[in-house]
Amino acid sequence: MRLLVFLAAALFATAMQAQAQVYAPYDGYDEYDGYGYDDPYSPYPPPPYYEPEPGYRDPLQERREPSTRSARGTIVIATSEHTLVYTTSWGEQFAYPIAVGREGKRWYGSTRVVSKREHPEWRPTASMRQKNPRLPAVVKPGPANPLGTRAIYLADGLLRIHGTNDPSSIGTNASSGCFRMYREDVEELYEMVQPGTQVIVQR
Repeated sequence: MRLLVFLAAALFATAMQAQAQVYAPYDGYDEYDGYGYDDPYSPYPPPPYYEPEPGYRDPLQERREPSTRSARGTIVIATSEHTLVYTTSWGEQFAYPIAVGREGKRWYGSTRVVSKREHPEWRPTASMRQKNPRLPAVVKPGPANPLGTRAIYLADGLLRIHGTNDPSSIGTNASSGCFRMYREDVEELYEMVQPGTQVIVQR
């Protein structure tokens, strides 16, 4: 009987010790005093650039089921749904969540891809620099670049499909007219899409 009581006490103590070693996940919120680094021209330095583990995909970035059918080899952007759908030349569809232009900054119609660039430079327009004189003439590639790691240029010369240094903006109306994508999504699309691809921007 004493042996059973001793064993039960030992098991209880072991269980309590195991529970005491379980820690809540650390989110690092206080590491930078809680400020969000959204402004690449802020006087504060950016947090270290975070690279997720290979193959990791945030649950918030899950692919969406295409709600539209389109011709093969065509990109369709559904602005109100914050979704970009690319239909390959062999008929497979890829749907990605995106950020679109703010109210008054949206364009609708048909255009085409004219060029692509890896690790693009960002050159603010003259009107952007007039509104914000702190903007430099050019932002070199890197974590602070608003275009991210890939840019797909459309025929008007100003609109682009590109990555972002602010992934929290995906799914919102945040840009000056361009279409922002998560890094891994824009890198995948970049490899598939070629100059000449038709792009249809819908409401």
